[in-house]
Amino acid sequence: MAALRSTVARLLGRRGTAPSTSAPPLVGFVVHGAGGVHPASAHVRVTGRMTALAASGRARVAQVDPVRWADGSDTAHLDAILVQRDAFPVAALDAAFARAAREGTRIVAEVDDDFFTPEARTRLAQAEYDPDRLASVDRLVRGADAVVVSTPTLRDVLAAQGVDAVVVPNGVQPGLWDADPGGPAAADPDDRSPRRVLYMGSATHGGDLDLLRPVFADLTDDDGRPVRLEVVGVTGDDDTWYDRLALPEGAQHYPAFVAFLRAQADRWTAGVAPLTGDRFNDAKSDLKFLEYTMLGLPFVGSDRPSYRGADEHGGLLVGDQPEAWQRAVRAALRESDARVRRARRYVLAERTVGDDRPGETAWRLALGLS
Repeated sequence: MAALRSTVARLLGRRGTAPSTSAPPLVGFVVHGAGGVHPASAHVRVTGRMTALAASGRARVAQVDPVRWADGSDTAHLDAILVQRDAFPVAALDAAFARAAREGTRIVAEVDDDFFTPEARTRLAQAEYDPDRLASVDRLVRGADAVVVSTPTLRDVLAAQGVDAVVVPNGVQPGLWDADPGGPAAADPDDRSPRRVLYMGSATHGGDLDLLRPVFADLTDDDGRPVRLEVVGVTGDDDTWYDRLALPEGAQHYPAFVAFLRAQADRWTAGVAPLTGDRFNDAKSDLKFLEYTMLGLPFVGSDRPSYRGADEHGGLLVGDQPEAWQRAVRAALRESDARVRRARRYVLAERTVGDDRPGETAWRLALGLS
């Protein structure tokens, strides 16, 4: 963990108050957290790309205190500033827009969830977002020079609000995910202990978990061996039809969370990603497909816009019928090696964060960089 933070700090560097005219552009970013400790979405969507950008030499990058930059206490001139979700307090946004206009700073909003439809705002309010946080996202995207989103569906949601957006799909970070996965051990025909299937997620997915209740009722593999669901996160509730794997202290931090998952990967035989049919879920990304793949697990997910195309790369997509889910889980266990190899080739070739990777050009252009 310390090594990772040291690497990020070295790549991001320190901002000079008077950079030379030959220095690369200075790009600031505003995310929750500090010192390399951020929410998972910030690591996935912002800090990993900022680290790669700094390493490329195309720009200097630095995390910005939003209030200090808005009120002028931070005097550094920024060529661009990227703000994720609600990380800029709504009370300071007007001052930030005014300063950006005076100094020619490009403001870029980074959004990876539906914060705009009534159904989505209700769901977010029930999970963790108070009115000021939702207002911050709304004000930011309507005033930004550019908006970056994670999925085409989310771009369409913003288009309905009169906001243009650029799609930059999620990717996995080298250094976190690029080592060979452990993956599931080969099934032992003499072992009758349950085969474990992983479902991980945030607190906004509690309703999605209910889709799996009838799926894992008395589910067995092709050899009659029991198959048991194991949940990491998702809900604070406990129930008898699934098992819960608790996170160790500190694993809420995304790099530590990834390290924990990788250390546990050989306990699972597949990964599942259920989604109920609502507009909030439809705007989500296929991140779980990427993460399960990098854990060496075959993927089974709901046939929703979020996972569209995963079946072209080794994933299995199913509707809401429990019988269809059961068939898909059995197929994933039976065809695990071939499906994981196929998915992993795709993720490493096309869905990895890096300066020379597909999708990064659109991100740089949104920041005003070549």
